[in-house]
Amino acid sequence: MPSFAVTAVGPDRPGVVAAIAGVLVEQGCNLEDTQMAVLRGHAAMMLVVAAPNTTSGEQLDAALVNGTDHLGLAIHVEAISDVPPREETGAQWSVSVHGADRPGLVFEVTRLLAQSGIHITELRTRLPDRIYTMAMEVIVPPETDGNYVADQLDKLAGQLGAACSMRPKPRKDLRHGES
Repeated sequence: MPSFAVTAVGPDRPGVVAAIAGVLVEQGCNLEDTQMAVLRGHAAMMLVVAAPNTTSGEQLDAALVNGTDHLGLAIHVEAISDVPPREETGAQWSVSVHGADRPGLVFEVTRLLAQSGIHITELRTRLPDRIYTMAMEVIVPPETDGNYVADQLDKLAGQLGAACSMRPKPRKDLRHGES
């Protein structure tokens, strides 16, 4: 089955997800991975779908555009190859940054993490009441000292007029549901 990345952005309203999911099921597609959020009143979605062998990206794009035209969505469909998931080794950490809104804040923080070999697996930002908040889930590789990076991040945040926290996430024992 071919895989496609589907992105959709448009005004948020009830039924957006149902409309897209309905078109996809009509086309014989299966949702495999999705990430959806409301950003400043806009629905923003990224989906990886498996489609029947006879479905092309152009056909899927046309079906989605036609089936959701009443919603005012910008839709993009891209064929993707199956890439095996990254083998993540290391510890899961959480990073949060809060401070006055300023250009370059995300760049400076993520650059420091990248230079330390830290992989960002999730990033969320918000700007409520002119205070910028950034929350990340990251993987700190075994060869990287997470506490050292946390100290460096704290110094950087101070230079940027922000406050930060970088902490290991508690490990869960999946067998017993315990932390």
